[in-house]
Amino acid sequence: MKLEVKLTRSLIGRKPNQVKTAHALGLKKVNQVVVKEVNDAVVGMIKTISHLVTVNEVE
Repeated sequence: MKLEVKLTRSLIGRKPNQVKTAHALGLKKVNQVVVKEVNDAVVGMIKTISHLVTVNEVE
């Protein structure tokens, strides 16, 4: 299973760990979308920045 992660809010003014987490997922610009394979590490990163992203399941 894969997840489509879209950065919906700006990283400006966020805590450094949130910015680094978004960059680790490959998200640098607002409305940028990445597709990631589901694993514990990715799920944890998404939970860390859940207020900044939207997530959809992809087949």
